[in-house]
Amino acid sequence: MDQPGFLASLVAGGIAGVSVDLILFPLDTIKTRLQSPQGFNKAGGFHGIYAGVPSAAIGSFPNAAAFFITYEYVKWFLHTDSSSYLMPMKHMLAASAGEVVACLIRVPSEVVKQRAQVSVSSKTFQIFSNILYEEGIQGLYRGYKSTVLREIPFSLVQFPLWESLKALWSWRQDHVVDSWQSAVCGAFAGGFAAAVTTPLDVAKTRIMLAKAGSSTASGNVLSALHGVWRSQGLTGLFAGVFPRMAAISLGGFIFLGAYDQTRSFLLEVSKKTP
Repeated sequence: MDQPGFLASLVAGGIAGVSVDLILFPLDTIKTRLQSPQGFNKAGGFHGIYAGVPSAAIGSFPNAAAFFITYEYVKWFLHTDSSSYLMPMKHMLAASAGEVVACLIRVPSEVVKQRAQVSVSSKTFQIFSNILYEEGIQGLYRGYKSTVLREIPFSLVQFPLWESLKALWSWRQDHVVDSWQSAVCGAFAGGFAAAVTTPLDVAKTRIMLAKAGSSTASGNVLSALHGVWRSQGLTGLFAGVFPRMAAISLGGFIFLGAYDQTRSFLLEVSKKTP
């Protein structure tokens, strides 16, 4: 990938990530509290809906930038003809690689954010300090495996669907989709992917919120899913599915639309700059 393309992906991805995380933070808080072991009301209900927002604000730009740099680079590296049947596979591999890299930044931010969301009385920095003191660096990466296991299936559904919808729309109107059309495709792809991966999101939340030393805190996704299934059944596995779908549909609209718009703008500027 050339330097303008690299920089455009970095900046566009970062801007898109910050936009989504801050605009949709209240929905994310509601979803986390619905999925928490103590239940929605004990986790804070509708009180302190912006608890944990500093962690999201700090982590969102580098997290989204890391994803899109990796995503675009792998797409470029695995270049295939646009009509090739291998295109969906290329998008799947690119998205999976992007998630593995981005989770190195996302998980510490997510651990602190989610604990702040269910502990309204605690400050974000205090929670961060307590994790380091009690569990060390590995405490910040608790749930890394479960997050990757959630994000990869999510991306395997979302990104090939997004790219396919854009390609179909472009073919139907005989020109490349506009940014708003890309955003609509992103909203549909994101909402569908969010619904089918909700049980994995529930498992990730339970692992991140579990007490240090407990069996759930060990990070075993199947064990976490089994525990939820035994205690709450199918309802528990899909706890928070509607706010998750709403947040990610809106997020897909803003995130992928903003990414396409910003990246196109930056590439256009770089072409005009001597």
